[in-house]
Amino acid sequence: MFTEAFPIVTTPDLPRLIAFYRGVVGFEQTYRFPDDGDPEFVALRLGNSELGLAADPKAGGPSSVHRWELCVYADDCDEAVGTLRAAGAAVTEEPVDQPWGERSARVEDPDGNRLLVLSRL
Repeated sequence: MFTEAFPIVTTPDLPRLIAFYRGVVGFEQTYRFPDDGDPEFVALRLGNSELGLAADPKAGGPSSVHRWELCVYADDCDEAVGTLRAAGAAVTEEPVDQPWGERSARVEDPDGNRLLVLSRL
């Protein structure tokens, strides 16, 4: 059912983290959304590893709980969310089509860690 997974780090200062992971660690940028203006999300690659960086003004503050989420691709987002819900995962965002061509939902694992479930449209 699931076909890929990669971590996404959320940050209140996306340009700073992009500069760090590209300039210091050596990741290459493979995707950016949106194409113009301030980025909201970038995908980076280092060898066979992928890392997502996402802008979130609430991330990293004293009351912040989630600094990362595991992104998992599924053949069918709705079916995957149903399976996760049946297994006891809390669905925090129901599946919705996104403007970048994916369907997404968010769930929390039993420990409260976030999973972003995606399928390509």
